[in-house]
Amino acid sequence: MASSAADVIRVRLDWTPWGNQAPFHLAAKKGLFAKHGLDVEIADGNGSVATVQIVGNGEFDVGHASLAPMAIARAKGLPVKAIANFIRQNDIGLLVPKDSGITKPADLKGKKLAFTAGSLEAPFIDRFLAAGGLKRADVELIAVDAAAKAGTYMTGRADGAFSSVPFLLPLVEAQRPAAAIKFADYGLEFPSFGLFATEKSIAEKADALRRFSSIVAGTWTYIFNGHEDEGVEAIIAARPQAKLNPAVLRAQIETLKGFVSTPATKDKPMGVMAEEDWTKSLSVLAEGGLVPAGQAAGDYFTNALLDPALIAEAANGGR
Repeated sequence: MASSAADVIRVRLDWTPWGNQAPFHLAAKKGLFAKHGLDVEIADGNGSVATVQIVGNGEFDVGHASLAPMAIARAKGLPVKAIANFIRQNDIGLLVPKDSGITKPADLKGKKLAFTAGSLEAPFIDRFLAAGGLKRADVELIAVDAAAKAGTYMTGRADGAFSSVPFLLPLVEAQRPAAAIKFADYGLEFPSFGLFATEKSIAEKADALRRFSSIVAGTWTYIFNGHEDEGVEAIIAARPQAKLNPAVLRAQIETLKGFVSTPATKDKPMGVMAEEDWTKSLSVLAEGGLVPAGQAAGDYFTNALLDPALIAEAANGGR
């Protein structure tokens, strides 16, 4: 039920406009937020880590970001918790040219690989290489800014690039078609994009956050069920000054589909998280030295702010 007066929800997104933000803009365009008593303000971001810090400091009600940086920040004392997870498989991987013959970490010996220092991929490169029996000395790692990664790869200055696969792969496809070797296929499993909020926001705005999270989750389901172009059109309409390429946005949405589910969540509604996934994720993050060992999964997420009925309604186009 919609509340009698609109509840304001201020949202900080993960990055500048890309396909991953389709459900926010489409839900707004279709009037689903307003229908359920929400006045939603959507602000673009400049990276998941920054979004986690800004939301954690109380400047927004809810954030959309990779949930691994959120977990790392919580372990360091920031009072944030995941309330929905849409891209439930780790989206990080290594992009390599389709015609390179590289299909696994063991094929990387002597190759030049671009990465971003301070990014989420950096602490796990050694473990990724070890899956192929390699050490860091067996490859040439090139540290580049995140914004320069696509250009470094496309111009051939690197044989591969570590990145968010759904973000980067469609960007480079036209100039240097790529294939992805996913971290998740080599035991490096942790959650990717979803919603999180501070403990304070969860306590004070639970009902409004439940409506918001559920509408976004259901709208993702709607988009993935044959309405991808509606999602693309909504992003472009919401951010006309960004001069976005609709083909790239569509390809990003298509690529994201491959990262939505884990074995533990494949039969669960969009957004719902599994305790076993969080337990495994926290163990992987601990092995990387990013959170202390022995963390309790239940401290890091809650499914209480997801309404299955409202998710189903939004998944049906709001009807």
